[in-house]
Amino acid sequence: MSLFDKAKAKAEELLGHAEELYGQTHGDAAATLDGEARRLEGEAEEEQAEGTTRRDDDGLAGAR
Repeated sequence: MSLFDKAKAKAEELLGHAEELYGQTHGDAAATLDGEARRLEGEAEEEQAEGTTRRDDDGLAGAR
């Protein structure tokens, strides 16, 4: 994944976190849930981006 995709995922995560906090402080359950979903989606996209660009696993974890 490109640097732009990583930045987009991080922005989505931060926007979701802000929306989640807004919902919690204002008693808006819909905003809280939407923000949590958006935050988790951003985290998943970010993890996916990190997983495709970085190879720490040599495939021999079980063989050692």
